[in-house]
Amino acid sequence: MTEKIYENMKSVLLKDDKADSQTQTRGAVFPMVMSIGWNPYYKNTVRSIEVHIMHDFETDFYESHMNVIILGFIRPEYDYVSKESLIDDIKTDIDVAGQSLSRPAYVKYRTEPFLLDFNDKSDVAS
Repeated sequence: MTEKIYENMKSVLLKDDKADSQTQTRGAVFPMVMSIGWNPYYKNTVRSIEVHIMHDFETDFYESHMNVIILGFIRPEYDYVSKESLIDDIKTDIDVAGQSLSRPAYVKYRTEPFLLDFNDKSDVAS
């Protein structure tokens, strides 16, 4: 896969308070941007995938299961002259993704079964 930054919709596992936590789970869909590449500003030596969820969570959910769907392309990755320039472009990416994902063609993914189905997944964020 080429190194690009994508606009996405993603789903994070959340426990359903009304369901048996051992057998029933539900997903919640949140918008995100994702970088796939080498991250040249940080001089990474391996390709990585970094997800930025456009939602404030009260706790972290590291090592939880996520379903992710890539819906579009925003820009290629660049080697920035400063961390501030990188952060400015990420903020722009978030604005672009937020506007794009509010369009009807993308809103339908909020109920996409693939993003919401977490049955038989062992790691569930709470």
